[in-house]
Amino acid sequence: MTDVFTMRSRLPTGGTDVLSKWGVDSETGTLRDVLVGPIDHFTRILPTNSINRRKLREGFQLDREAAVSQYAEVMEIFAETGVTVHHPPADPDLPLQIWGRDGSFMTPWGMIIGQMAQWWRRGEYGPVLDFCFENDLPLYDKVTAGCLEGGDFMLIKPGAALIGYSGERSNEAGAQQVRRWFEQEGWDVCLYEFDAFFVHADVTIAMITDTLAGVCTDVCDPAVVDWLTAQGLEILDVPYRHADALGLNVMALGQDRALMPKQSGYLADQCRALGITVYDPDVSAITAGGGGIHCMCQPLRRDPLSQGVNR
Repeated sequence: MTDVFTMRSRLPTGGTDVLSKWGVDSETGTLRDVLVGPIDHFTRILPTNSINRRKLREGFQLDREAAVSQYAEVMEIFAETGVTVHHPPADPDLPLQIWGRDGSFMTPWGMIIGQMAQWWRRGEYGPVLDFCFENDLPLYDKVTAGCLEGGDFMLIKPGAALIGYSGERSNEAGAQQVRRWFEQEGWDVCLYEFDAFFVHADVTIAMITDTLAGVCTDVCDPAVVDWLTAQGLEILDVPYRHADALGLNVMALGQDRALMPKQSGYLADQCRALGITVYDPDVSAITAGGGGIHCMCQPLRRDPLSQGVNR
């Protein structure tokens, strides 16, 4: 096992060593370290999706003071729950750098540098590269065949990954490239094609605990729901109107704890009824910019759930 920085740790035929210091093999192992996009230059929105395009036509102005205050509350929750927060270097030319999950995504073997679809966000890989170099965090590989963004990438459990694409942000070519890498490592990969209205897969699917997934079955492909069920997951159905308000854009903290926005009221109530501890800060001023808590946060280290999967 190595944690020495390298531009590509992936072995072409699979069998890549997992990391000892960094790495995640699920969305639900106890979260120890997280990379959160900096809010330093989050002063405006850009036409990243249909909702933001409408807001721009209507003259929307971001409430930066409220967003900064709400961001600080999220950081306080991470501190309270024992999670170490890291930030890539802030860049004044990257106003949407706050969405720290989109440009890259973590694996058991190192970071994957994604390929952003929109030119005004492609540069977000640069500060992530700097962070990886400064912290001896290896790069597993870099997406080159097409576009793939972190909001479409989920490690459901050790040995099973879900990769979404709509064609507008992530596309099939990028998804297939990463699918091939994971299959070479012995993982089962489900591809999920969805309508571009939803931007990323994490709008309609969320891992909450090791055995529970929140899913908007109103819009999610039934074959994907069947695949999730076949992984041994219980499905907590979230109606469309709640998913549309980013009610599924949540972050599992492990140990039956979840971090979700205040507007996830429906999901929060269901989780609490199941004995799950819920942290639900108001992040409405942040989500007005086009993303949620899950979009902000990229796990760097979780307690492993692996039982013999490439270890």
